[in-house]
Parts: sequence; structure tokens; C-alpha cells
Amino acid sequence: MMEYQVEAEILHTFIRNGARYPSYESIVAGGANACTLHYAANNARLNDGDLLLIDAGCELNGYAGDITRTFPVNGKFSPAQRDVYEIVLAAELAGIAAVKPGAVWNEPGDAALRILVQGMLDLKLLDGSVDGVIESGAFRQFYMHGIGHMIGLDVHDVGQRKQGGQWRTYQPGMCTTIEPGLYIRPAPNVPAALHNIGIRIEDDVLVTETGHEVYTADVPKEIDAIEILMQGV
Repeated sequence: MMEYQVEAEILHTFIRNGARYPSYESIVAGGANACTLHYAANNARLNDGDLLLIDAGCELNGYAGDITRTFPVNGKFSPAQRDVYEIVLAAELAGIAAVKPGAVWNEPGDAALRILVQGMLDLKLLDGSVDGVIESGAFRQFYMHGIGHMIGLDVHDVGQRKQGGQWRTYQPGMCTTIEPGLYIRPAPNVPAALHNIGIRIEDDVLVTETGHEVYTADVPKEIDAIEILMQGV
């Protein structure tokens, strides 16, 4: 298949279920294209052994959705893809767990970043310590964006992350995305098995009175669940 054929299926599903418009231009990125953050050409062929990153959402009843999942094109993750995926998933779960009333805005991002950086060290992408890599910013070779953004009436909804120079706190009724990723382009410090692996996992998280609710929780994101989904079982 071509990336645009997958995009067409996404748009078809939105519209036939009453969501007339997408929230934003869908990202359907196979292989190396998934390492480009805002890739939107969606015109490449999907290849056996590659991953497919889909970042898409629709507008329904005035509200926007935004979700990312990463799938193996042939239905099975390779060992290297599994290793990277598990790191990103652990980071996403840590970020989600940190969303609660009174938590400081940057806490989910900090929690996710430490897991991502430890993963980079475990994969031999970087050397040193977690604190040292974070302080130097060397992690940005493989993770160059923040943990997420407010979402609601607009996919990137209004609202400042800081107030009076200080990080704001989460309050009930706020909704945010949590979307860590790893984007591994070929480079001298990158093992060949990891070349062109781009993975992002994103959910929409509502802050409740007692914690949080993941709006997109029913969409599979565990490796085994995705592989079963790909088999059509």
C-alpha cells in the first residue's frame, strides 16, 4: 500500500461516523518518514519490515481528537523495534501517571524524559548518565519535542503553560495530550539495527477531580495487542 491509501481509509472512517473534518492534516509515515516530526507528504510506499506511524484525529461535536499509534507494516515487530517501542510505551505510561489535579505542568514531561534517556543509554545510542544527558541536551538527537499540548475546542488548544514565569498546575477539566517518541536516524553513533525507527505513542488525557481519564484508552498500544489487531483476530 501507499501511505495515502491508509490516509484515505482514516478519512473515510471519520466521515462515515459523523466526523466531517479532521482535526489536522494526518501524518501517515512509513519507515524513515516516521523520523520526520510533522511529515505530511503521505506519498511513499509501505515496505515489509518497516513501521508505520499514524498521527491523526477528527473533530466531532465541536471538539478535537489527536492520537498516535505505531504499527509494524508486516504485522510483527522486529526485536530492535520491540526494544524501542517498549521504551516509548514506558515513557508514555509514566507521563500519563503524572497527570492529576495540582501536579505541575512539566511533571509528566520530566517523568517521560528520564525513561526515554535511560532507554537511549540502554540501546547504546548515547553514553553517560541520565542526569548528564538531560543537562547536556544530547537526547534531542532522538527526542526533540515536548510531552504534549492542551486539547479541546482546538487540537492545540489555548492556554499558557506558565503563569507569572512559573509552570501552571493541572486542574480538573483540563485535557492534554501525552505523546513521547523516539526518532532514530542513521548516524555514526547509531547501531544499524536501529536505523530509521520512528515511534510515537499518543493519548488524550482528561484531568479529573481525583486523577485522570484517558479518553483514547480503548485503542490498543501494547505490542501483543497491536500484533493481534494486525492479524485481524
